Amino acid sequence: MDKVRNLPLRKRIALVAHDHKKADLIDWVTYNKKVLVQHDLVATGTTGKMLQEELNYPVKRLLSGPLGGDQQIGALIAEGNLDIIIFFWDPMEQQPHDSDVKALLRLAVTWNIIIACNRTTADFVLTSILMNDDYPLVLPDYSGYLNRKITSI
Repeated sequence: MDKVRNLPLRKRIALVAHDHKKADLIDWVTYNKKVLVQHDLVATGTTGKMLQEELNYPVKRLLSGPLGGDQQIGALIAEGNLDIIIFFWDPMEQQPHDSDVKALLRLAVTWNIIIACNRTTADFVLTSILMNDDYPLVLPDYSGYLNRKITSI
């Protein structure tokens, strides 16, 4: 039987952007300020500082992505403490922490977390009628994986 975790009306949203996408994220956040300030916001490093200044609203700041911020967001996902990720990543630039980014995206999919990686998807997420109420997020059942028999090599 699937487990359900309730996403409350006040969502916990992570905002992340690679260096060449920070201006795009700031522009998107400015446009959506009225909606975003109704939620709890968390961001990595420099992005968090820029967002807090732009919004004049508290943003929980984690480490910079390459210094562990992406992994901190992954931990929030694994602990059930994050509801949505808006991650404007740069598809045209190789990142020194590509493996961390891939791990973060994998965790978001693994735990059925809402994730938007571009402005259009972020707009659709933020304007969804599902944002205006509690939402029963179905958690995948990993009991088969967790209870598998481990054999020695």
